[in-house]
Order: sequence, then C-alpha cells, then structure tokens
Amino acid sequence: MVIFHTIQELRAYLTERKHLKRGLVPTMGNLHAGHLALIKQAKANSDLVIATIFVNRLQFLPHEDFDSYPRTWDDDVQALSDAGCDILFAPNEAELYPEPQTYKVHPTPALADKLEGEFRPGFFTGVCTVVMKLFQIVQPDVAVFGKKDYQQLAVIRGMVRQFALPMQILAGETLRADDGLALSSRNRYLSVDERQAATSLSKTLRAMADAAQAPNADIQKIETHALQAMRDKGWQPDYLTIRTQHGLEAIDPARREPWVVLGAARLGKTRLIDNLEF
Repeated sequence: MVIFHTIQELRAYLTERKHLKRGLVPTMGNLHAGHLALIKQAKANSDLVIATIFVNRLQFLPHEDFDSYPRTWDDDVQALSDAGCDILFAPNEAELYPEPQTYKVHPTPALADKLEGEFRPGFFTGVCTVVMKLFQIVQPDVAVFGKKDYQQLAVIRGMVRQFALPMQILAGETLRADDGLALSSRNRYLSVDERQAATSLSKTLRAMADAAQAPNADIQKIETHALQAMRDKGWQPDYLTIRTQHGLEAIDPARREPWVVLGAARLGKTRLIDNLEF
C-alpha cells in the first residue's frame, strides 16, 4: 500500500494508472471490521482501491467531539494494508482546505434537515462538501459507503445523481458484534457497563420492526413506546422512528413499501446510531 498526503502526488500516481477502475472508501480513521468490509467490497468491484482518512471538521458541531475523536493512525495503516488496500490518501486540514471552504454543497432540506439533520444542523452540508471534494480529487468509478449511516448514504446517492457524477455508489451492510451492537468508531467511548447496555438500541429497533409488521399496527404508538422505554433505561434518545427506505418519509400504513427503523440515542456521553431495514 502506498500512502499520499498531498493532492498533487496522489493525482500524479493515479494519472499513471488511469486505465484501472478506481474504488473509493472515505473514512475518518479509527477503523474497525466494518470499514475493512467496505475495503473488501471495493476490491471486488474495482482494480485499484483508495481509502481516505480525514477527520472532517466541517461535519462537527461546536460542542461535538472533533478534538477528541479517536485517531489511531498506526493501527489504521496496518489494518488497511492487511486488507489489501492499494492507496491511502491522508491529507491534513491545510492540504484539503488551504483556504476557508466558503463554497459548500447544501443537500436538499427535504432529506437532510430531518433526523440526523434536525439534531446535528449543518452535518450533511459538511459531509457532502468533503465527499464532493474527495470525489473530485480521486475521480472514482465506484465509492462504497456503509448502511449504518443510512441517511448519509441516501444523501450521498442524491448528490451523485443530481450532479450526474460518473460513478456508482455501493452500500455496505452493517457489521455487528455477536450481541447485535452495530460496529462504530464511537463504541470506543463506552465504559464496560455502557458497552453491555448498548445492545438495547439494536434490540429496541428490532422490536419496533416486529411490532410495525403486525396487522393494524399503530406506528406513532410504537415510536412513542420505544422512546419512553429507552428513557426508562437511562438513554437520551434523539429519535426512534419508522420511515420509508426511499426518501425516509413518514409511513402511510395503507401503502406497504420497504421500511426502515432508525434510531439515534445517547448513552452517557456517547451518541450511537443504528437502523434496520424491513
């Protein structure tokens, strides 16, 4: 695996290999098995796999964990190399944002201002801006994003579609620990006791999905009950909701279409998200 820290050096290397199909996996580092599964998926769908590591300040709110976000460079490099990644692009802020990034990509509010966007305003503008910049630098044929960040995946797909970017977006399935907890870089924040309690989120989403499939299910009642149940267990939920997979719209019980249950909740100081398609 070769490592580049500047756009110029990466572009020069890629230009010499322009005949190869490029697969991109953007990350913020602190890698786990879920990220490495995305690398494997990119390898199966391209000739040259490029991973990026960049903790993007634009997608953090002032009170969030930008400064304390886990940075595990040596472990990440070794994991990517072992996974068969071909190129690692790891710019610093001065390289990726040499001047204030006043040109930004603002995704449609209809998709980006609810759920995550409601509780983390501006988050998806930061995501889209850095992803668009990485797309322009790498010019991938394929890019892989995990389903765990379900709304982010939908936003990125919409951006690629509306800007007619010549690439395919692939979705990676969520990897889970044996007890059902979705793998996440922020799981490292959990104490031993919190780690045991963290399985409540995935269990609650499963229970909501099961209840929603019952005849004459009351979706609003299911959501309200789930929110209270999580609060009773000491969580601080932002949302626990059932939406359409396409567009993340409110459910119309009269129309049976693919649904997804999504949740975001804080356990102690750690905010976890998860989802389940059904």
